[in-house]
Amino acid sequence: MSTGLIIALIVIVVAVIAVAAVLARRARGPQRGRSLKRRFGPEYDRVLAQHDGDPQAAERELTARVERHGSLRERPLEPAQRQQYEARWTAAQERFVDSPREAVAEADRLLADLAVAKGFPDGGQYEEQLAALSVHHADHVHGYRRVHQAAHLRGDETQDGARAGTEEMREAMVEARSLFEDLVGHNGRHESTRTAERVENTPAHEASDGGNRPARTESRGHLPWGSTRRHAKGS
Repeated sequence: MSTGLIIALIVIVVAVIAVAAVLARRARGPQRGRSLKRRFGPEYDRVLAQHDGDPQAAERELTARVERHGSLRERPLEPAQRQQYEARWTAAQERFVDSPREAVAEADRLLADLAVAKGFPDGGQYEEQLAALSVHHADHVHGYRRVHQAAHLRGDETQDGARAGTEEMREAMVEARSLFEDLVGHNGRHESTRTAERVENTPAHEASDGGNRPARTESRGHLPWGSTRRHAKGS
């Protein structure tokens, strides 16, 4: 066999291998995308929007999160720990009516502390802790993001004075409670639901916005956790 023929055969084999690799990579692409969508749910859509609709960029970020944190094993809480966190969350919920800004700040600290207790990265590394939580609690992690942002939002940054700020904080607390319940487990969900019912059935109060400008008086049907109580019953 001549040298020229051997070289031609080698070129053909290399070309076939290259085409097969490209086709295999393209076949894995949609499959990986579907897998990430199932795993991350609404978090996938948020990251996709953050990358201006570029699915490859979004999937690279989410894949990197899974590679960094996918092997993390959550530590169970001791009964005393669970009771401590439940008591702190109950106090934050009940404090919201009179001091919404302080309540949101406490909820932010509480979720950071609880995540550390469960084995997630330290709360001082907020972005990394959030990324790890998104791998294991994708359906509820946005509540932590919202309450963290609300806790660091100044009153003059709201769109409609204290009222808009208080409503934003209320919604953040409601959404963050889902992550809290997910982290503490079934017993935490049960206790948190009872707390929400107690708060909803208390007389209406005027919610202050951290001592800045008084917000509107909450009616009984619009107390901070009313919508969440209905959701909990339906879950």
